[in-house]
Amino acid sequence: MTHTIEGVHCAAATPVTAEGTPDLRLFAEHCRLLLAEGCHGIALLGTTGEANSFGIRERMALLEAAVEGGTPAAALLPGTSTPAVADTVELSRHAVTAGAKGVVLLPPYYYKGVGDEGLFRFYAQVIEGVGDDRLRVVLYHIPQVSQIPISHELIDRLMAAFPGIVCGIKDSFGQIEHLQALCERHPGLGVLAGADPLMLPLLRMGGAGCITATSNLRAEALRVVWDGWNDPAKAAEVAAAQGRIDAWRRLTNRHVQLPTVKAMLAKRRGDPGWLHHKPPLVALSEAERQDVWAEMDKLGG
Repeated sequence: MTHTIEGVHCAAATPVTAEGTPDLRLFAEHCRLLLAEGCHGIALLGTTGEANSFGIRERMALLEAAVEGGTPAAALLPGTSTPAVADTVELSRHAVTAGAKGVVLLPPYYYKGVGDEGLFRFYAQVIEGVGDDRLRVVLYHIPQVSQIPISHELIDRLMAAFPGIVCGIKDSFGQIEHLQALCERHPGLGVLAGADPLMLPLLRMGGAGCITATSNLRAEALRVVWDGWNDPAKAAEVAAAQGRIDAWRRLTNRHVQLPTVKAMLAKRRGDPGWLHHKPPLVALSEAERQDVWAEMDKLGG
């Protein structure tokens, strides 16, 4: 099945200056390179992108910088969710107007223990507030972080109420059984893996691809898997690429993940500007960074 939004998408990290503002030049360059390395699209401003540490204007400026820097807007899939409907509408409308292929929407993540009725009203008010048939929504299921799961019943209701608009889900729960259940129950929904090792088995289940952190570093290997997963003649090539992906994914988890990804990008891109973070995240220690960089050398990158 062909899905509205499919392929290899990078959960792009966001560089910041020493003062904590978005480094627009470095971000635009990163987006261009990710596409050149094999990504179909850039899922900016998600968890890896520290979205919820940036203000609304900063988030808009990052999307605009990517486009102005040469990344086609149709390759962009920004995270636009906030706990407030009005702010989420503003960010989502901005993305649609810019020409983005879609938006990724977390549930409103401050109040816990809310039911499907409240979540449906949030999503419905956002979609109706944007009021544009070009809007495409990828739901974002990451309950270990948001503490708010997106149920099958809620997905059914949203797809019925907004056909063609609610078209995908990024599942970062990390369980292959949940990915399989999503594919089986919602065959018209583009299911995107949030963990790099799960894209290959997900594709075999009828999934739509991935939105992952390791594609900041090994997009070319993920693209090999995407291009060859269903070709028996490429089985060895795909297996080797998957091995590289898994090794680099393990390294991103060697210390705190997001600072580790940025430390790895600083080496890979040859730019120390990647070593800055927005609070509450802090950079790796010098010893941790050298440890990661030495392992990168062993992996060949």
